[in-house]
Amino acid sequence: MALPTAGTGAEQDQFWPMPKFYFSVDIGEFTDLPFQEVSGLDIETEVIEYRHGNSPSHSAIKMPGMMKYSDITLKKGVFADDNDFYDWISTISLNTYERLTVVIRLLDETATARMTWTLTNAFPKQITPTDMNSTASEAAIETMVLAHEGLVAEV
Repeated sequence: MALPTAGTGAEQDQFWPMPKFYFSVDIGEFTDLPFQEVSGLDIETEVIEYRHGNSPSHSAIKMPGMMKYSDITLKKGVFADDNDFYDWISTISLNTYERLTVVIRLLDETATARMTWTLTNAFPKQITPTDMNSTASEAAIETMVLAHEGLVAEV
């Protein structure tokens, strides 16, 4: 059976990419937190270059090195009496703080997780409050940046 091509209507529905606007975030014991945006789910492998002196090749060989994980940025609306970001970052004192597991899920139309990213040993690195502008008609958004020690992506 040939794969459906563009313009074949209902047969093509199974081949649409996932939309990115329906997701959930769990931080520690807090589940399904209301974030507006999540970014920074990057994984990179450092490259180690090596060439020994008597190599007949005039270029270095490249080997995979350590994994590097980007910081994760979470954005959410500012609500009255909601100080959770600041409460969490204020617990950091001389390297004594609680590191948490963060789970980010990309959901389909039935709220079933289709992609899951799990961060290990996450902690808040930076909190940025909303900017304020007397001429703007926008929601107040605050940002939290998380550092972590590993990311596992599952389908």
